[in-house]
Amino acid sequence: MKTVLFLIFFPYLHVLAQPAVYTTANCHSHNDYQQSAPFFNAYNLEYGSMEADVYLNENELYVAHTLKDVELNRTFESMYLTPLSEMIRKNGGNVYADSSRKLVLLLDVKREAVASINRLIELLMKFPAITSCKSLTILVTGDKPPHNTYSSYPSFLWFDGLLSNNYSKDALSRIAILNDNFINYSTWTGHEEIQTNDWEKLKKAVDKGHALGKKVRLWNTPDFIEGWAKLIELGVDYINTDSIKALAEYLKKNGVRKT
Repeated sequence: MKTVLFLIFFPYLHVLAQPAVYTTANCHSHNDYQQSAPFFNAYNLEYGSMEADVYLNENELYVAHTLKDVELNRTFESMYLTPLSEMIRKNGGNVYADSSRKLVLLLDVKREAVASINRLIELLMKFPAITSCKSLTILVTGDKPPHNTYSSYPSFLWFDGLLSNNYSKDALSRIAILNDNFINYSTWTGHEEIQTNDWEKLKKAVDKGHALGKKVRLWNTPDFIEGWAKLIELGVDYINTDSIKALAEYLKKNGVRKT
């Protein structure tokens, strides 16, 4: 039986194994648009993922959480697509100068899923350097269309999913990352021992995502050293943070996975 199980899961072994070393390639800049220099702070640290809220207003995508946050000079195109396109051209078609480095640009759509995504597609079509970049993943989260419509969108557009949900094979083929809210599994704050049953639930969720061949991220996690260490121990693929410089410095000193 053990041999049979090994053969069944052999195709996923490269996915199930967590990185031997965690670097900024495994970091997710949560609410990146709130950084002192959106895009550039995380980019200069070679982050593997960055996230921006996008809000559709009068057929324009703004980097904003709500309507009251909309500022005419903070469009998604000017803050993210234009500098990203310039970097890709500068690097000969790669996101980073190091061609082995990849980037996930995650858009948290706040309203009108279909209309917002249609506008996003229009914008992306203006930047062929972005849509043809093999080291870049454009990923939609937040307000999304129904799962059974994912395959109707252009191949340069991906979606995320919840670890707690079950998806059809067709939907999974367009889902790049499986995420979930940490507090749905544990109330651990990082200042005490995590409960054994909470840890088991978290491990089961992370292992489920990896068994499906997907990258895994958790949000609402304790955002300091103790929390980051636990995420590494769990084997998540992206460490969620708002403290992007501090996390980069921590990983530079402690990147090797503890076993």
